[in-house]
Amino acid sequence: MIAIVDYGVGNLYSLTCSLRHIGVEARVTRDEAELRAAERIILPGVGAFGDAAGQLRALKLDGLLRELAGRGKPLMGVCLGMQLLFDRGLEYGVHEGLGLIRGQIVPLGPIAPGLKVPHMGWNSLDILKPDDPLMRGVRPGDYVYYVHSYCAQGCGEALVAASQYGVAVAGVVRSGNVCGTQFHPEKSGEVGLAILAAFAKGAASC
Repeated sequence: MIAIVDYGVGNLYSLTCSLRHIGVEARVTRDEAELRAAERIILPGVGAFGDAAGQLRALKLDGLLRELAGRGKPLMGVCLGMQLLFDRGLEYGVHEGLGLIRGQIVPLGPIAPGLKVPHMGWNSLDILKPDDPLMRGVRPGDYVYYVHSYCAQGCGEALVAASQYGVAVAGVVRSGNVCGTQFHPEKSGEVGLAILAAFAKGAASC
């Protein structure tokens, strides 16, 4: 079973439907026992970094997620959920993240003339690590759907795939059993479903 973390800021319904579409049992929960029992965890998220990080702390989920990830449980962040995996976010101040992937979340830009922020739409993927477990079933140039105004910076060896939007945008990241996508796989058609399936049915290293 995959647990989708319910902390008040996630896109829960579409993620749940996408997982069930590919035959994966998913449960939306914030219950500690259920999170501990889950085989894998997805951390979704929409909205502002500071608010979301505050919600995790208020519900005492931040420490639990760090503990479970430290014990090797596969954890995947989606959109803002991916951003929360990093050390800090610089959205309306400096806010502490989960610190599971090195780097920080910064405003998207400067970008080329004619491109708008937030970045909303389909962009192709440049796969830097084709052997990464999340990239099973994904081909270079496949398109995925983004909605964001901030992006990861300084993720180094954790960068798996990127997209170009005036600047290079970290699209997929992974550090051991912790991984994430800046885009929404649940809104990215067959490519997104392939990524979700790779996480749900793949090895412990995501």
